[in-house]
This record gives sequence, C-alpha cells and structure tokens, in this order.
Amino acid sequence: DRLARLRSLLATGRLVRTMEVHSGLSAMVADRARAMRPDGEEATFDMLWSSSLTSSAIRGKPDIEVVDTTQRVQIVEDVLEASDKPVLYDGDTGGEQEVFRFTVRRLERLGVSGVVIEDKRGLKQNSLFGTERKQQLEDINVFCEKIRAGKQAQVTSDFMIFARLEALIAGCGEDECMKRGLAYVRHGGADGVMLHSKEKDPAEIMSILRRWRSEEPTVPVIVVPTTYNSVTEAELQAAGANICIYANQLIRASYLAMSDTAGKILAAGRSKEVDGQILPTKEMITLIDDHTSAPE
Repeated sequence: DRLARLRSLLATGRLVRTMEVHSGLSAMVADRARAMRPDGEEATFDMLWSSSLTSSAIRGKPDIEVVDTTQRVQIVEDVLEASDKPVLYDGDTGGEQEVFRFTVRRLERLGVSGVVIEDKRGLKQNSLFGTERKQQLEDINVFCEKIRAGKQAQVTSDFMIFARLEALIAGCGEDECMKRGLAYVRHGGADGVMLHSKEKDPAEIMSILRRWRSEEPTVPVIVVPTTYNSVTEAELQAAGANICIYANQLIRASYLAMSDTAGKILAAGRSKEVDGQILPTKEMITLIDDHTSAPE
C-alpha cells in the first residue's frame, strides 16, 4: 500500500531521502536515479515531493497559490502513474479549514502519503524571500484547528499531516518556532513538523533540530537543505532529522539545461551542436514502454 509506506519508512529509523518532482517525466528521473557512494551504499530516493513552487513554475506561474488544487492534483496523478514511490504533498497554507478537509480526503483517495501545510496567512510569499517580503504567521489556535480538521477528515490512520514552521523564516526566532511546533503537535494533533530555515549557514537548523529533539524525541521532523546545502544527510540525521527533501533542484537543473540548449541552437542556426548534451531521439521515443511492439 503506497499510502502507508511513509510511516513504514519512518519506522526503519533511517533518513527518508526525498526528491522534488513536477511531472511524470521528472518522477521517472527520480525513480530511476542511482548512485554509488564512497562507503559502498547504493543511494536512491525513497519518496517524492510534490512542490507548490515547482508545480507553479512548470505552468509558468508565480508561487502565490494561483495554481489551484485541481491543477496540482493533475500533476500528482501523473507522478503516481510514473513511479510507485510514496508521495508527500506541499499543501501551502492548506486554505480555510473547511477546504483543507476536502484536500486531505482527495489526497488520501489518490494514495498520497501525507501533506505539509505552513503556518502563514494572507497572500502566500515563498519562504526563500525571508524577511524581504512580509511573512504573516497564522494565529496558533487557528492553525491548530486547521490541523485538527484535517486529522478528523482523513479515513485511514496512515495518512500524515505535517506542520511547516515558518517562524525562523519570518525572523521571529527559535523560541517562537518551538512554541508553535509544540502546540501544533500536542494540541493540533500534527503527525510531525517541517523545520524551515533560509540561512546558508546550517547552524540555525542544527540548533533548532537539537532543541526540538530535546522536547519531542520521537515526533518526525522534515528538513529542506536548499540554502544550507553544505550540511550532509548524515549530519542532519545525527541532529534529529527524519526526512530530507531536495525541494526544487530538478526543475532548476532543467531550466538551465533548456536555456543552454535553446541558446546554442539560435547561435548555430542548427541543432547539431547540442547533440552531445541531449537525449538521443531513439532513447526519447523508447523511454516509456508503450507496449505496442510487434509480436515475434
């Protein structure tokens, strides 16, 4: 059962390595990715992350919730068809609690393992802007009620709801972050939290991880090392992280690759110069088995 697999992965005690995907094709890339590490481990991705940022970008839209849930779910359906890995969904703020109930039910029916919602209100601003843009935190009690509404709506005990803590992003400090996270888990019923930092120095995330673990030794924690990417998975796990999400790297890589290819074709007046950096045509048309080969 794909829906239950996230809980099963967490029960193993190892870090759940997660890659952002934004289409069926990117899901195939993440699904098939393999790499040998110096210690002999064959590294793969355990789970896929359906990101609001990248789901917006793939449609040429800003990350301010203009891509609605129906459009987002279409992308999720493509991902679920292309890979059998569990999927975690970026639910932005979750919307009004009455709407969030339906989102939870919809994701659960699809087989998505969980949703992450952030404790902000008003017009969404991407967290990586930090204090460059106004980040309005939601009232703690209101957010707890939203989490409870989602938990009451779910049909199975396998689906998970994570509270994404934006206090560090908003410049409110670790104490506020801890206060909110503990309330969301202990009073709201969240299954886990996402600790979020935009600092390049990993000191902030490592500090809040240690503080969280001293208060809640077993509640699952998600980290997103987009900016503090000098820290290793092993270091994050040792500090208390359970899930590590690479939240936007695939779409950032694809944009540069496409821009470079388009520019070289324009410069040369033909496409021969890019042959060495693109997928051969035969491989492209056979990448996905269409099950229409002529019988022997």
